[in-house]
Amino acid sequence: MKKADVATRKAFSQRMLEYGEMDKHFVVFEADIGYSTYSYLFGEKYPERYFNMGIAESNTMGAAAGMAADGRTVIACSYGVFITMRAIETVRTFICYPNLNVKFLSSHGGITAAIDGVTHQATEDIAFMTTLPNMKVLVPADTIAAKKCFDLAIKTSGPVFIRLMRDPLFDVYDPDEEFLLGGSKILEKGNDITIVSYGDIIFQALESSAMLKKEGISAEIIDMYSVKPFDYQTLINSISKTGALLVVENHQKRNGLGYELSNFCLKNYPVLFDNMGLDDTFAESGKYDLVIEKYGISANHIAKKAMEIINKRK
Repeated sequence: MKKADVATRKAFSQRMLEYGEMDKHFVVFEADIGYSTYSYLFGEKYPERYFNMGIAESNTMGAAAGMAADGRTVIACSYGVFITMRAIETVRTFICYPNLNVKFLSSHGGITAAIDGVTHQATEDIAFMTTLPNMKVLVPADTIAAKKCFDLAIKTSGPVFIRLMRDPLFDVYDPDEEFLLGGSKILEKGNDITIVSYGDIIFQALESSAMLKKEGISAEIIDMYSVKPFDYQTLINSISKTGALLVVENHQKRNGLGYELSNFCLKNYPVLFDNMGLDDTFAESGKYDLVIEKYGISANHIAKKAMEIINKRK
């Protein structure tokens, strides 16, 4: 890992700006926070294809649906908490139901928006979006992944929700990495336990792996950036080797990726399992590192939980 200079929300918008030159019919809708989502970069260069609809998320999504129904590819931008709550009926009925080509730039995923407080922390967004028929969900962890997920979303038919982060954290991927719908990346190989995550918590998982090595434990770390659909084949290959699975996410424990993978394993390949996330609670405003530590999804909490699972097997 190396320190990142660019947040995933900005990297995504930078690629969006580049794409504007390639597709002259491509349009962007914004819900009045363009300087935060960085969609303003597109608006400055292509003002005739940039629509700031004001603080009216449902109307923003409805207008995006109308433009997509006319055959255009559309990006709709806002904070994740507002897309998935204020505008959820519009997204469901007017975008997902007709399977329109609207892609969602969803910033401030999870408690990466730590200092902005609970009103801006989207800790239920994965649950909402993965439940909607036709919706696909991507969560890039770094700068390269964010740009690649933009390209992946554009070439994927129908609605795609891309969960992005507020601040730069780390970079792990090379520019030649390939990202696929339903894909994942094994960042570290291991034999004792499989640790699956996505987005910012991938970096905590990698740090926990270093801690576990000191205890003689070899963890396989999987970045499941495609949350829906997920990479079931890589998952089975890994857990058939390790016999244990830990899913960690910056989201409520309930109805996140952990619930999805536990259901899959129960039906297809039962293994020792646990999942980590917010435990039926809201977080609070504060420094990101301190908030994820307090709410139990930091590296040392992951390492401790992994050892608990392995000790159960012994």
